[in-house]
Amino acid sequence: MNEKRIYMDHAATTPAHPEVIGAMAPYFSDIFGNPSSIHSFGQEARSAVEEAREKVASLINAKKEEIVFTSGGTESDNFAIKGVAFANSKKGNHIITTPIEHHAITEPCEFMKTLGFDITYLPVDGYGMVDPEDVKRALTDKTILVSVMHANNEIGTIQPIDEIGRITREAGVYFHTDAVQTAGAIPVDVNKMNVDLLSISAHKLYGPKGIGCLYIKKGTKMVPFMHGGGQEKNRRGSTENVPGIVGFGKAAEIAVKELDARQAHLLPLRDKLIKGLSEKIDHSLLNGHPTKRLPNNISMCFEFVEGESMLLNLDMEGIASSTGSACSSATLEPSHVLLSIGRPHAIAHGSIRFSLGRMTTEKDVDTVLDVFPKIVDKLRKMSPLYKR
Repeated sequence: MNEKRIYMDHAATTPAHPEVIGAMAPYFSDIFGNPSSIHSFGQEARSAVEEAREKVASLINAKKEEIVFTSGGTESDNFAIKGVAFANSKKGNHIITTPIEHHAITEPCEFMKTLGFDITYLPVDGYGMVDPEDVKRALTDKTILVSVMHANNEIGTIQPIDEIGRITREAGVYFHTDAVQTAGAIPVDVNKMNVDLLSISAHKLYGPKGIGCLYIKKGTKMVPFMHGGGQEKNRRGSTENVPGIVGFGKAAEIAVKELDARQAHLLPLRDKLIKGLSEKIDHSLLNGHPTKRLPNNISMCFEFVEGESMLLNLDMEGIASSTGSACSSATLEPSHVLLSIGRPHAIAHGSIRFSLGRMTTEKDVDTVLDVFPKIVDKLRKMSPLYKR
């Protein structure tokens, strides 16, 4: 094993920034009040929550009052789908999305089917890209919501959200985007994107786990996702996670300052890793768009090897990555994303995703380029299907 462990799974989660941890610390003990309490302890906490709300709003060029704190991306996605669907069911029952969304979108959509809603899954091309014209063609007088993710968590493809947003706005249909992978990584501006709802998760941008938000454009007709004490202006009951919210706010503040520097750091490392792996390993395929992709995402398929085997061998070498093959213990089904972009089952099973972060170095990339081709070669020698 390498002396230094290398973490290349930032799409799964990121380490909390040291400044985030420092900002959160007082809110576990010294400033512990309930933000709903009217005494000074509560109002100190309330002030911190509202300051963080402002910082998160600034990250996406939203208004402070349009940010609703949630427990993370999954809740935000569920809130968007169900909140709009239930509030607008008298207008229509049609929802449009894509087959490459995160399960936090596809599962709620499938659930809405059981309640009589109609779901249209738009096709994507070989890069995982949605054609805005397909969105336009799919709209009907019963359509109440379109949900297309900003960038795919597995293959990194960035969608033409601005253009899709213009189409939905002209049609008077609500538009949601899952920006969990993009907020803090690339510019996100809710006004330029023409979105009505947008999901973020703090732990993807060097904030804490268990906290996120849903941007809800003013005037959007929604029902609360959680009923209770009336927090978040009656939009999401439950006592606010004050330390998490403060950490989210700090992470958003840092992301605004560091956004350009992060992209400048990650892009050459991403491109070097893609180029190196493509040249060193035959029968390799890049998943996703070659240029319209996240600055930290390297998703590739390698024929004649299993993703899980590559993943475990990398881990034994001290390198953490992930496989795009979303397997469970019961079924070894490859990723729905890879199948949707046309990868055959056999090839889709041999996928690996490296996702870089702010602390990734060129030496880390060089180590992967040295170690990983040897792993693939070793595994292929055990495969009866591979011939050099």
